[in-house]
Parts: sequence; structure tokens; C-alpha cells
Amino acid sequence: MNFTREASAVLEQEYLPLRAKILEIAAGLDRLDRAAGGTVADPRRQRLREGVALLLSDEPGRAERVQLHFSREYDDDW
Repeated sequence: MNFTREASAVLEQEYLPLRAKILEIAAGLDRLDRAAGGTVADPRRQRLREGVALLLSDEPGRAERVQLHFSREYDDDW
């Protein structure tokens, strides 16, 4: 049985938790901006920016693309 919920019902359930997560991300980025020493050259900062850009994409599968973006490449020697 394939059950699909209405978009309005999903939005009703997810809006506040998503809003809270967005605020948490904004606060973390603000803390980075205010911190002494700067992180502009740190590649992790660029990865965060790229991750946010992936979130803003309209293409389906954002969660998978974000997960892969922050994952290491597979290594047979692990």
C-alpha cells in the first residue's frame, strides 16, 4: 500500500522543526563570523556553504546529495 500525505499536512508537521534547524544553522554561522582568527580559508567552511546551496536546490534527493557531500570517498583499505 502506497500512502502519500498531502503537502499541507507535511508542512504542518515539519514547519516548526525545520524552522528551528534553520535558525540553529544561522546561529552557528553567525558564531563563526564573530569568532577571532577567521575561517575563510578553511575548506570545511566552504563545504558548509556548498551544503547550504544543496539545500536550496529544487531537485529531489537533497538529503542524499547532502549526505554524500559530507561523506568521505570509499576506500578499500578501511
